[in-house]
Amino acid sequence: MTLKKDTIKYLPLTAKYFSQVITLANSVHGDGYLDDEKIVEWTNKGIVNNINCSFVALLDDQVIGFRSTYSANQWQIDQWCSPDLWQVDSQHCCYFKCNTVDEKYRGLGIGKQLLQLAIKAAQHQGAQAGISHLWKQSPNNSAVSYFSKCGGKLIKSHPDKWNEESKQGYNCILCGHDCHCEAAEMIIHF
Repeated sequence: MTLKKDTIKYLPLTAKYFSQVITLANSVHGDGYLDDEKIVEWTNKGIVNNINCSFVALLDDQVIGFRSTYSANQWQIDQWCSPDLWQVDSQHCCYFKCNTVDEKYRGLGIGKQLLQLAIKAAQHQGAQAGISHLWKQSPNNSAVSYFSKCGGKLIKSHPDKWNEESKQGYNCILCGHDCHCEAAEMIIHF
């Protein structure tokens, strides 16, 4: 598909787009991945000093992609994180929660542009790096490949990262309600 770059608009993620983002997220990642409560929580974690780190990509007012990012100090470091390997103080790391592009529009640089916007916003908030857990079972491992091309470095692999969420209602598109997909913990230094 050929689209002119100026055809796609990129805007901060706001409540106006929540419904479309939830629909896109659940169609790509599996039912139960995102809901009304989670989208509000995710978006609020990305706003500091009126700077929003989460964005949508729009084509004719239709959401065709989104990036959810948590601001530094707005997310919990858990057992799936390896801050001793990050080479930057965890207080200065944002968290790239989710990047999703509609299948029909992949390969057009939308994910990269959403990430660049999130990085710029996070930098304005004071972040020096961003952590993410990328889905290694994505088609052709495209999630890890895209993040690596954008400067991401592998920190550690985490089997069964989403298993607990799958037992609480998330229906993985590959594993169902007993997800054993592996996450690649990766970092981008700004």
